[in-house]
Amino acid sequence: GKEVIIANAIIAILTIGGQQLFSFFTFSCPCHVGQNLIYGLAFLGVPALILLIVGYALNNQTWRLVMGKRSHFEKVTSSNRLLKCKLVCFVLCSITGRALVAPVTWLAVTLINGSYYICAVSEYVPVYYYGAAPNVTASERSRILATFPCSQLVPPELTRVRDEVILLLRYQSQVAGWLLIAVVVITVFLSYCLASCFSPLSFLHFRYWSSYVHNEQELFDEATEQHSRLYAMQHVKKFFGFVPGSENVKEIRIPSLREWQAISGLAFLKRVDEEHYDYSLLHDWALKERANGKYLRIDED
Repeated sequence: GKEVIIANAIIAILTIGGQQLFSFFTFSCPCHVGQNLIYGLAFLGVPALILLIVGYALNNQTWRLVMGKRSHFEKVTSSNRLLKCKLVCFVLCSITGRALVAPVTWLAVTLINGSYYICAVSEYVPVYYYGAAPNVTASERSRILATFPCSQLVPPELTRVRDEVILLLRYQSQVAGWLLIAVVVITVFLSYCLASCFSPLSFLHFRYWSSYVHNEQELFDEATEQHSRLYAMQHVKKFFGFVPGSENVKEIRIPSLREWQAISGLAFLKRVDEEHYDYSLLHDWALKERANGKYLRIDED
């Protein structure tokens, strides 16, 4: 829907801005044989990998897929298993598509910029790009080529050759960047076409379904917030003797030292029976203890 397109556009714009800042403040090619390739590939690949992992981690669908469990009442049949496999594949593709927005944007922008690619492969440029090849050994030639990304380290007589090599590598990098963008755009377009062709819903019915799912999730989140607040309020009221925000509080409860200790410390999700959990130490205390103890009356004046 429109929300997905806007979200992907925002992610892409933030990635482009982050890449420019990252390059400006951190990238500095070592211009040394054997180090250029590692350094350039690290700046190309590692941020893209991190962005991919973050994209997976920030998607609620990922955790819904990981933490989802089959219903005990569902009969396991071959048709159910096939349907579930199709659903899992569809969700995985959807999650991966969203997660790839940032890393693909990073790779495309860095390739179009060209600096990382030039640094990584400068020492591997074929010899004939020198024109008249100098009478040096192969190791010395690699060392000179490795210095090409750093103009201040290149001998004056090789300045013209250096400029030609840099132009060639920048051309290769930018072509690769635009090809990556073209492949991604075509893939996304074909994916939408295939999804539309195999969808059992008509265009308007699909829009209605998308709207319903969006509204259901919003309403569910609102109900979750209100339900959990009301449920937690009962436990807080039992501990302190009043509801937060209440007017004309007549009395408050004074928790004992043992009760303070019971609700303090690290809380772990605790299973109490086949169907229920204790969500916190206060929740555990409220379900087990009676609300006796000392109460202090509040003067209305």
